[in-house]
Amino acid sequence: MHVNTLILGAGAAGLHCAAHAGPRTLVVDHAKAAGEKIRISGGGRCNFTNLGASAANFISQNPHFAKSALARYTQWDFIELVDRHGIKWHEKTLGQLFCDDSAKDIIAMLRTQMDAAGAQLWLNTSIGDISYDGTNFNVTLTRNGKVATVQATSLVVATGGKSIPKMGATGLAYQIADQFDLAVTDIKAALVPFTFSDEKFKPLAGTATPARVTTNDGTAFDEALLFTHRGLSGPAVLQASSYWNDGENISLNVIPDTGLAAALKQARTTDGRKAFKTVLAHHIPARLVDYLSVSADLSGNIADWSDTRIDRLCNDLANWSVKPSGTEGYRTAEVTLGGIDTNGLSSKTMETKTIPNLYFIGEAVDVTGWLGGYNFQWAWSSAYAAGTAIAARS
Repeated sequence: MHVNTLILGAGAAGLHCAAHAGPRTLVVDHAKAAGEKIRISGGGRCNFTNLGASAANFISQNPHFAKSALARYTQWDFIELVDRHGIKWHEKTLGQLFCDDSAKDIIAMLRTQMDAAGAQLWLNTSIGDISYDGTNFNVTLTRNGKVATVQATSLVVATGGKSIPKMGATGLAYQIADQFDLAVTDIKAALVPFTFSDEKFKPLAGTATPARVTTNDGTAFDEALLFTHRGLSGPAVLQASSYWNDGENISLNVIPDTGLAAALKQARTTDGRKAFKTVLAHHIPARLVDYLSVSADLSGNIADWSDTRIDRLCNDLANWSVKPSGTEGYRTAEVTLGGIDTNGLSSKTMETKTIPNLYFIGEAVDVTGWLGGYNFQWAWSSAYAAGTAIAARS
């Protein structure tokens, strides 16, 4: 069987690329259904892009690489597509856009686009040997127990990273890159909760609070923090995890915007006879107050607290340094940080510089977005760049 374009991976990038790659396109995936990570994302409503998406929201060894693709296919282009298909959406916070109803609406839209372009989709298909004869790629596929070799003029690798292996992630893209002598940067789990071997935060499991989480390099995120049985999670923590390295501390500010010191000093005149812990619990979660009281002296009435004592406590709450023992790893990571080295790819087309008609798109590439729809936007943008480049050659 000969096709013009063979796309490995029926996730966000693969499906979107198929809609733009031109005639005789085949998408294959070992999963039973297309777009499984789309389906589970955003609590089942898919945070499909972000209003503020720009290259500044992505991590890469080459911070400029993503600019071209993001400029050529923007969040507004994808929003227009969503609107054209009648999918209702809303902005949640910080520019994050979600479907009103279900993430399945995005999958259905991508399938409709793909079908309209005449692309085929083979599911339950495993990928075997891949070879290149200088003109075509020859890929061995096993489908429904039958083995076939598909010959393709262009090969697009959209198999993602290693995050969430229960969804079928395997790191196949890195193996393919190695086969074709393409460099791969160091990879690690990102947008992932922190763990602590001593389970120090277990008594606080389930407690959430606004916070600023800062890593060693000074990168800081102001969002919710969630204490868990194993450690720390929540948006601020997930964001910080992409900038954290093993052995480093992180700084927690659990009073980022409260003006707590001034409020406590004022309370001495209005609520002087109340216990300090009671007053403090009006500003931060009561369970956190009880937890802190185990190691800090929070005794006495609020009237008994001096300015110095209040300032010292507030400074501690704003600069709480902790050292994670690790993260929960790829098991729960939303993305893989790192990937195919962008030095080996064209930023305009996502084609490799050494192997003609070989493309890498989406999470497989060393372009990792923040939490909040950015990684989906990279999938759409990089897929469009590759797809339109292939179509232009057809």
